[in-house]
Amino acid sequence: MEDRVGRGSLSRMFDVFGNALDREGEVSNVEWRTIHRAPLPLARRSTKSEVFETGIKAIDVLVPLERGGKAGLFGGAGVGKTVLLTEMIHNMIGHHEGVSLFCGIGERCREGEELYREMKQAGVLPNMVMVFGQMNEPPGSRFRVGHAALTMAEYFRDDERRDVLLLIDNIFRFIQAGSEVSGLMGQMPSRLGYQPTMGTELSRLEERISNTDTGAITSIQAVYVPADDFTDPAAVHTFSHLSASIVLSRKRASEGLYPAIDPLESSSKMATPGIVGQRHYRLAQEVRQTLAQYAELKDIIAMLGLEQLSSEDRNVVARARRLERFLTQPFFTTEQFTGLQGKLVGLDDALDGCERILRDEFTDYPESALYMIGSVDEAQKKAKSGKNADNTHES
Repeated sequence: MEDRVGRGSLSRMFDVFGNALDREGEVSNVEWRTIHRAPLPLARRSTKSEVFETGIKAIDVLVPLERGGKAGLFGGAGVGKTVLLTEMIHNMIGHHEGVSLFCGIGERCREGEELYREMKQAGVLPNMVMVFGQMNEPPGSRFRVGHAALTMAEYFRDDERRDVLLLIDNIFRFIQAGSEVSGLMGQMPSRLGYQPTMGTELSRLEERISNTDTGAITSIQAVYVPADDFTDPAAVHTFSHLSASIVLSRKRASEGLYPAIDPLESSSKMATPGIVGQRHYRLAQEVRQTLAQYAELKDIIAMLGLEQLSSEDRNVVARARRLERFLTQPFFTTEQFTGLQGKLVGLDDALDGCERILRDEFTDYPESALYMIGSVDEAQKKAKSGKNADNTHES
């Protein structure tokens, strides 16, 4: 099976066979390549570990991503996986001179059409390719669309020597399509009804995602977790391939803490002093420790009230609640829903904000001043404007 690759594929939307879906006419300046390609030999891979900045505070501080690595976005239905992916596309194309490739596996037709329209309005389509194997298509199409997208990504990495951001939504649907194909072939299912070849099939896809000295394919993959059960074989097999796991929490989403990233469940192999540096590592550990202490105290607060805590524990709670709010962020892709202007926050600003909150610089500020802001300096302006509004209301 072959797919179209080349510069002419930019700004276009394709199906698994390389047919254009966007009604923008014939695709020119492309060639055909087989989608069944071997992973890069180890000798050609880069051994250097580099951090890939996203401009999203909660990710850059607590779950730093790897350039040329694989990050998973784990979450049940409706906790914000697709919104986080589209925000990353927006940030990457604007600030990294690379190509974004969106691969929709088992997506709803509506989501594909909406994403295409949003990317066109945001002006990021010229450096983007979209490949879809939608929910209504046969399992064979959904099973192979990931390989088709990877073939395109490999062209930009190896021939054009550019960095590629490959977004896959949703890797669970790839495993599900493999399970359907396996059933049609009459194979005996394994645990929980999954195909016996699941590990091999996933490895064939994941091992092609890597970086060389000239370019890198960095992949961020949404992983639907059936019934929020992280022991499901699909989630377990996917975990083993990832350099970072971003876990989205339904509880945090219900509290309005977006992006709803669970800081205690999420992890990254990049978060070591040798890669991110001593200061970043120390601050990330302090933030996690503070949030973990707050999680332990929540039961006592629920039963006895905040007043029964020692003054030291009350300080921990105040710090943790301010950190939780500071790690929220208004997104560019949700401006039309929230009415808040999107913010891109550099790593230095994000670390500086966490450090100042941990040093109790913002104890006199209301928690709401730190909610949905960019850098921490905006809290001062927000608090002042809030006070002025209160004074006007009183007078």
